[in-house]
Amino acid sequence: MLQKSPIYSYVPVKDVARARKFYEGKLGFANGHEQDAGIHYECAGGTAFFVYLSGGAGTNKASQAFWTVKDVRAEVAELRAKGVVFEEYDNPNFKTVDGIATGGGAMTAWFKDPDGNILAIVQTI
Repeated sequence: MLQKSPIYSYVPVKDVARARKFYEGKLGFANGHEQDAGIHYECAGGTAFFVYLSGGAGTNKASQAFWTVKDVRAEVAELRAKGVVFEEYDNPNFKTVDGIATGGGAMTAWFKDPDGNILAIVQTI
């Protein structure tokens, strides 16, 4: 039943105005729809996410959301030009090179928002 339903991601933040500057200014999201509790952003394929005020912002030590892209390297370059900093990992499961990990049929790059939420872009290869 749920597999036939779209998924909607929630991203907790400590400061909605600061988050808006990051998601719109650095990540390029436009036309965020303000609601009482936060901001709704639409993505491709009928998907969306909601940035909302929460005391638990940035406490998740795992990836909060992934965006599927056609070209990870191009997206990384574009986001870096806007000031986004990509994480570097070196652990037994994977290692990033210039912010990008390759393995398991994908190329992935992780970054954090101003609250420390771990976000990522991924390309299937």
